[in-house]
Amino acid sequence: MKKNLESLIQIAKKAGDEILKIYNTDFSVEYKDDKSPLTIADKNAHKVIEKGLKEISDYPILSEEGKDIPYEERKNWEYFWMVDPLDGTKEFIKKNGEFTVNIALIHKNKPVLGVVYAPAIDVLYYGGENIGAYKIENNTKTNLTNNQLTKPNNSLTVVASKSHLNEETKEFIDMLKKHYDNVDTTSIGSSLKICLVAEGKADIYPRIAPTMEWDTAAAHAVLNAVGGKMVKYEKTQSLKEIKKLPELKYNKENLLNSYFIALRSDVF
Repeated sequence: MKKNLESLIQIAKKAGDEILKIYNTDFSVEYKDDKSPLTIADKNAHKVIEKGLKEISDYPILSEEGKDIPYEERKNWEYFWMVDPLDGTKEFIKKNGEFTVNIALIHKNKPVLGVVYAPAIDVLYYGGENIGAYKIENNTKTNLTNNQLTKPNNSLTVVASKSHLNEETKEFIDMLKKHYDNVDTTSIGSSLKICLVAEGKADIYPRIAPTMEWDTAAAHAVLNAVGGKMVKYEKTQSLKEIKKLPELKYNKENLLNSYFIALRSDVF
């Protein structure tokens, strides 16, 4: 796994370069046209990733671009790559830079290696079992393992989705406010929300809205590498119960994720 890590990072960066070729043009979004710039960016990135992954392993690939692989065929896969060539459609259209290339290695329904690359801002996160977790920004690598940022006592930072701050999410944040004197919220696009938790810039991320497995797998691996968790969401007033909830699993028959809560190991 370690020997292929540098190759995996380069694959993600090459895919990001393909996306930026479209992103840096004055494209118009045509939702019903298969040749819309967004679709081209997604497909071009997928081709780069697929080619690169086939060069470094024989593992099958499950991508948002190839999601119709029958469950009967994939249910017995021990290892496979789970890919989202372009996560953050709305961020891509808005040109706010907060979209990512996500590549994860899944072993027995669990993400064991992940690379998350945000090409527009040139920030890359990676992590996995027996590797730890790291962030590369401005050619500087930061070890995220046990990375704790100093903050006031009895305070909590919640990262929430810009597009999916629904009533149930607000209720969850209100529940947290009963336990903490200061609860701040922050926001960012795509799988970068999970990476903020792994990095320590946020403590918890409740996602009480739909996501697919390829949206979360790579960042989930990074979060696990720092001792964090992504657990199935259940309505509760007990903070201790949250940590006991079951983790998300991958390669289910239905690739839709459960609602979930991403949190750091040192929270609660």
